[in-house]
Amino acid sequence: RESCCFFQTAVCFSQDHRLALVAYALVNSIGKMAMFCRSSIFLKPTRALTYTLTAARQYSAGGQYQHILVDKKGEKQNVGFIQLNRPKALNALCDSLMTEVGQALDTFEADREVGAIVITGSERAFAAGADIKEMQNRTFQECYGGNFLAHWNRISTVKKPVIAAVNGFALGGGCELAMMCDIIYAGEKAQFGQPEILLGTIPGAGGTQRLTRAVGKSLAMEMVLTGDRISAQEAKQSGLVSKIYPVDQVVQEAIRCGEKIAGNSKLVSAMAKEAVNAAFELTLAEGNRFEKRLFHATFATDDRKEGMTAFVEKRKADFQDN
Repeated sequence: RESCCFFQTAVCFSQDHRLALVAYALVNSIGKMAMFCRSSIFLKPTRALTYTLTAARQYSAGGQYQHILVDKKGEKQNVGFIQLNRPKALNALCDSLMTEVGQALDTFEADREVGAIVITGSERAFAAGADIKEMQNRTFQECYGGNFLAHWNRISTVKKPVIAAVNGFALGGGCELAMMCDIIYAGEKAQFGQPEILLGTIPGAGGTQRLTRAVGKSLAMEMVLTGDRISAQEAKQSGLVSKIYPVDQVVQEAIRCGEKIAGNSKLVSAMAKEAVNAAFELTLAEGNRFEKRLFHATFATDDRKEGMTAFVEKRKADFQDN
């Protein structure tokens, strides 16, 4: 059995006080900047239930992949679909897997038919963490001087809306991957956590930053400093996820949400996504000005004219994405 997942790693690592102080400082600093936002170690692996999701075919335009399954879903085939597929490693995020995810995202970004993208894992694990075997022998010079984890940020730069459908474990890098998405739907048995402190390190792909913005300083600090997980219900209450569904329905519900989004103007959806994300970077006054500029920009689009005309004429809008 591969031992590259967080909860498969021995928990004998000591929580060095210096690492705790570093984690504390990171979460504390972002907590001050995000006032406008909503404010047991690992479980032993259990027997995975039969995953009811039909295996995705290889998306012909995106090439062949080793660690992911790629497809187009929905009645109109307008939802890009990426399934992490390293079952023996509980979808541990190795470098090649993340490279493939980036390639699939590039393909869907260029596909004019696709209006939203869903990323999921298996019923047992969305992603149990980064691949510790790949990280174990890295040096400071390699990490700091190279492009270590640089391509992980690709998800957060996608213009099209991305939905994470999370079942099972979303730990460490898996939790960070989910938080890079725009919407998180969780299965009722999903678990979220940032347990890097137990491995003698801290989150390195946005865990201290996005988690604090999502759930607030206190809960983020507790999760980062203790390595404790939260349930899907706790994640919903804290604002980390938007909806919870039965395990066998969460993927289909995420696809349904993607279809609804893809039915709107893709151009205006990208503007709306950009405006919401700006709230995490700008002051309220700056954010309002940014939103107003994007709002004005929609009046230069045919889709804005079509949408308002359809409303007045009491018919469904036929957006052409221009």
